[in-house]
Amino acid sequence: MADIRPLLELMALLRHPERGCPWDREQTFSSIAPYTLEEAYEVADAVARDDPEALRDELGDLLFQVVFHARLAEEAGRFDFADVIASLLEKMVRRHPHVFGEETVVDAEEQTRAWERHKAVERQARDPAAASALDGVALGLPALLRAGKLQRRAARVGFDWPEIEPVLAKIDEELAEVRAELDKGAAQERVAAEIGDLLFATVNLARHAGVDAEAALRGTNDRFTRRFRHVESEFADRADDLAGATLDELDAAWERAKREES
Repeated sequence: MADIRPLLELMALLRHPERGCPWDREQTFSSIAPYTLEEAYEVADAVARDDPEALRDELGDLLFQVVFHARLAEEAGRFDFADVIASLLEKMVRRHPHVFGEETVVDAEEQTRAWERHKAVERQARDPAAASALDGVALGLPALLRAGKLQRRAARVGFDWPEIEPVLAKIDEELAEVRAELDKGAAQERVAAEIGDLLFATVNLARHAGVDAEAALRGTNDRFTRRFRHVESEFADRADDLAGATLDELDAAWERAKREES
C-alpha cells in the first residue's frame, strides 16, 4: 500500500509561502473548484473509453484535487486530510448498517433507497430548518444530472406521474410553448425559459424510461462525432469543400455514415 505522506508533503511544498509555486500559492477553494470538476469528468471519460492507463492517471489527478482542497482547509485551520479520511470512514460505516451492523437489504435497489434515507437524516441533523425534499442537491452538478436528481427527490414525496403517458404529453405541451414563443418573436430569455422547460421534461421522460439522461446524451454526442467525421472524410476524399456542399449532399453523406455505422 502506497504511503500518502509524500503527496501531502509535496502539496505543502507547492503552497509554501517562499519556496512554493506561484500559481499554487494563489489558488483558493473557488479558483480550483472548476479544475476539480474537470478532473472528475476526465475520470469518467477514461472509464467510457475503457482505458485503464488513462484511468490510473486521471484518478491520480482527481486525488490531487482532494489533497489540494484539504491543504487549503488545513491552512485556514478548518480541517486536514486526516479529518477527510476519518469523516469518510465514519460515513461509510454509518451508511452501510447491513455490512457493519444488523440490518439487511435484499438487493442494490433497496440499498439505494436506504442510502437516500440515511442522507436525508444526515441533512436534517446538519440543518434542522431544512425541510425541503430538494435540500442538498448540489448546484454545481451538470444541468441534466441535477434535473434528474431534483425529479427523483420530488418523486419520493409523491410529486410524480405514476406512468409515462403524461410525461410524453408534457413534452408535447412544452414543445408547443417553444413554438409559440418563436412564432411571436419573443425575447431571448422567454425562448430560453421554454427550451429549459422542454429539456427538463425530456429528462423526466428519460427517468420514467429508466434511462440515465446524462449518459444518453453523451452517447448521442459520441455518435454525432463519429458520423460527422465520416462526412468530413467523405468530402475530403472527393477533394470537395464541406462548407460548399449543398444540404442535400450533406444529408446523403450523413445517411451513408449512419448505414455504415449500423
